[in-house]
Amino acid sequence: MARRPIGQLLRKTATTGALLIVVAGLAAAAKGTGILFPDWSKPTKGTYKEPSGEVGKKVTAEKAWSVTTMESSIMGKPVEGKTTTIVGEIIDLSCYLQVGKHGDKHRDCGQKCVRNGQPVGLLTEDGAVYMLIDEEHNPRRDGMTEFRKQAVELMAHVVTVHGTLTEVDGFKALYVQGSEKK
Repeated sequence: MARRPIGQLLRKTATTGALLIVVAGLAAAAKGTGILFPDWSKPTKGTYKEPSGEVGKKVTAEKAWSVTTMESSIMGKPVEGKTTTIVGEIIDLSCYLQVGKHGDKHRDCGQKCVRNGQPVGLLTEDGAVYMLIDEEHNPRRDGMTEFRKQAVELMAHVVTVHGTLTEVDGFKALYVQGSEKK
């Protein structure tokens, strides 16, 4: 049996160990690791089996994107979107992704964060997280939607959300139609 210097063996072992850790992490991410700190605070209202309300209007596959989104897209081709309905807890993405906060204990803080421009999210029962964005491109851009106000009111509630789902490099967003100011 050929003898290897201890340095070579340690480097090989370290590389193999690091690779195993990365593979295990990717496998856990693919399965969904669940809600962060699930017992810290329950939602204010609603459950995953009995949501407390609905957000957005149901859209058909033919109308996955609004007229203003189509007009604003590059060469009339927005990112591919799939119409869907997802049940989850409305969360403040900034606090959830930074410190794991959600639920009733975080409702007041989450409302303040969203009022002040932090991104809105949806947390599903299996721990998947989606960014929620009002879909109508020009009205959203021009401050003519009320989605953020609705998200503040529903912070920490489990609701059913209808929208158009996109995923780019693993980042998931659900675009919600129907919040244009009247």
